[in-house]
Amino acid sequence: MKIPFSYSLRNLWTRRLTTALTIVGMALVVFVFAAVLMLAEGLQKTLVETGIYDNVVVIRKASATEVQSGVDRLQASIVDTQPEIATGADGKPLLAKELVVLITLPKRGTDKSSNVVIRGISQSSMVLRPQVKLTEGRIPKPGSAEIIAGQSIAKRFKGGGVGETLRFAMRDWTVVGIFDAGNTGFNSEIWGDVDQLMQSFRRPSYSSVIFRLRNSSEFEQVSRRIENNPRLTLEAKRETKYYRDQSEMMAKFLGFSG
Repeated sequence: MKIPFSYSLRNLWTRRLTTALTIVGMALVVFVFAAVLMLAEGLQKTLVETGIYDNVVVIRKASATEVQSGVDRLQASIVDTQPEIATGADGKPLLAKELVVLITLPKRGTDKSSNVVIRGISQSSMVLRPQVKLTEGRIPKPGSAEIIAGQSIAKRFKGGGVGETLRFAMRDWTVVGIFDAGNTGFNSEIWGDVDQLMQSFRRPSYSSVIFRLRNSSEFEQVSRRIENNPRLTLEAKRETKYYRDQSEMMAKFLGFSG
């Protein structure tokens, strides 16, 4: 026998407090689930758009990120000689040896601190990433304790603005410029001279080597040579693939397969 529809309505009204609490609870579950989905999608989009298809990232084998990687100077010099690397207008290889370190810095208007990525850059780093545009100030002088900060850093962290000073690695660093990297993860980074940062952090090795392919079709050739070289313990990935892998790791961390 079917239960009359009016009976169900009366039952809901009689137990209106329980009904309301149930509706609110279900709505909260749906809201949290949707928020996590949007967060995961936003992070994945940001990371994937950080990479450029013709750029190649070389890191130590089995390293999931640049922070975990280490490329010694001899290995970096071997990568530097690969014939598939494009050259810039000055005739030099479009290649950058970089350092990536994770530190904590205090936020503006609060005593709380948060993680920040410090990236040691080479002369070609800006050329390899055309999405990064200097919006204020100037590029740091090589061999100096000068840095440039992403827009997110300048807004959110104490000492992140042009003319201000940040202290890390037992040294004061002057912010001489602000850059905008569009919808990429670079906006949350601080960039400075790689050699100065390696000395300050006492790091004997680079984190990665980035270079631009002379011809996009030559990726398999150069990656195979790097990965099969017995003197190297490195792997090469297209920059888009590298950051896609990062996004998948983040999705798994948030509980999604990616």
